[in-house]
Amino acid sequence: MLNNKPIKPTESEIEILQVLWEKDAATVREVHEVLSVYKDSGYTTTLKLLQIMHEKGLVTRDDSSKTHIYKANVDKEKTQQQMLGKMVDALFGGSASQLVMQALGSSQPSEQELEEIQAMLNNLKQK
Repeated sequence: MLNNKPIKPTESEIEILQVLWEKDAATVREVHEVLSVYKDSGYTTTLKLLQIMHEKGLVTRDDSSKTHIYKANVDKEKTQQQMLGKMVDALFGGSASQLVMQALGSSQPSEQELEEIQAMLNNLKQK
């Protein structure tokens, strides 16, 4: 990012970033193939979104060969924190506990997830 102001990706851009974070680097075709598994979207739409994301600084592009290779240019954890903070403020009035209660009430976490949550709670209590 060129300045200190965080770039706020759209929902579609976040979907593309998820693919790039998972793969580390990918062509438009590779990103499109992953997205098309769960989303009805055209190749040209994916291409246009990646071009816009490149202009915004969300991704970098290696165009040294015929096929452009894209990489995420934003940190996954920082982006998650930024988006989660916005969601907690907008949907839960700033209450992290309301978010957690809603998340746990809408799905059944695995035993491992429950252990991780408990460890995090224990760690927070000790602070």
